[in-house]
Amino acid sequence: MGIRKTSEFRAEAVRLALSSGLTQQQVADDLGIGLSTLGKWITAHKHAELMAGPHDDKDRELTRLRRENRILREERDILKKATAFFASQK
Repeated sequence: MGIRKTSEFRAEAVRLALSSGLTQQQVADDLGIGLSTLGKWITAHKHAELMAGPHDDKDRELTRLRRENRILREERDILKKATAFFASQK
């Protein structure tokens, strides 16, 4: 198992990958981390940034609201199924 990286290290790795002009593979190699690990950090960063709250950019806000709506519907459906399951157990 590898060594856990600090949140500051992760943030700096994502910043480098997104703004340095280097490929993600080059950044991952330079930092001694796996490409898939860096990709997961970038995905998590983009998701957190998108879900951070209202945006001035209408397209980003619409994307955020659609994603939030999809997540809420999925959670609702799971709760409906759980309710039906436990109701049938009586």
